[in-house]
Amino acid sequence: MGRRLLLDTGVLIGLERGSLSPSVLAADDDLCLPMIVVAECELGVALADPQHGPRMRDFLDAILAVVPVLPYDEEIVAAHVELLAWTHRHGSPRGQHDLVVAATAVATGRTLLTLDRKARFDELPGLQVDFAPAPPAITHRPPTP
Repeated sequence: MGRRLLLDTGVLIGLERGSLSPSVLAADDDLCLPMIVVAECELGVALADPQHGPRMRDFLDAILAVVPVLPYDEEIVAAHVELLAWTHRHGSPRGQHDLVVAATAVATGRTLLTLDRKARFDELPGLQVDFAPAPPAITHRPPTP
């Protein structure tokens, strides 16, 4: 069996835009999404312009049809509180959504797959992180096929 992965928002964005190769995921990887990532993606769809919104909606719907979404449950809340306390004790604040994503990975024993090195996920206690190769910077969306 492949890796037990939790996908970060940036990974989904890279896959949707075509700037991240689907080959970063193996066919036998066990994938999940944290609920907060779904919320972030839904916001992206809601704010998208009419040219890109339908493609983004189709992509998100296709992902949600096959990748389970993990709710923000009691175990994740407990892990979130521990990470919040750790960041406060160490004077190392993080984005609130980033900590929910990290807590989801910690509580479920999954490895977080992310592109976001600036979030410093790899410094958080108990979190296993795998950094996907950074896609090249793009200044525009690729043309729709």
